[in-house]
Amino acid sequence: MIWIYLLVTLFTFSLMEGITWLTHRYVMHGFLWYLHEDHHKPAGTWFEKNDAFFLIFAVPSWLCIMLGLQHQNYYAAAIGFGIALYGLAYFIVHEIIIHQRFKLFTRSNNRYIKAIRWAHKMHHKHLGKEHGESFGMLIVAKKYRDKIKRDEALQATSEISS
Repeated sequence: MIWIYLLVTLFTFSLMEGITWLTHRYVMHGFLWYLHEDHHKPAGTWFEKNDAFFLIFAVPSWLCIMLGLQHQNYYAAAIGFGIALYGLAYFIVHEIIIHQRFKLFTRSNNRYIKAIRWAHKMHHKHLGKEHGESFGMLIVAKKYRDKIKRDEALQATSEISS
């Protein structure tokens, strides 16, 4: 039976990428832009209004885990754990790897990390809520992965000719 709960957790984690994309595109760049705007136009403070979205996602996760465990509804708890695991992945990718709020992975040559950084940079080139691109977090569009491969090939070519 534990395998079913693990599958529900993993399914929820996977589903969260789509939920995150939709929320980022239509909520953060929509009616809650006033919370997200300072993420695109930083004021130089460590905390941003945008950090409120942590609570918006954490509360349902916490409620699912807490109430699911209290009432022995392990499907609800598994959903909460899936949301929480995605939140942890989001924190690591967005806050540590991309925006480097904590100085780790600062000089990574990993192709995936380069691609997510580039995709996020392309997202942030738009300072307003309109005309955005790359609203996901963990899944990187092919055009950004291809750009990193081209950059690596150009760098290898220039190193050979030097």
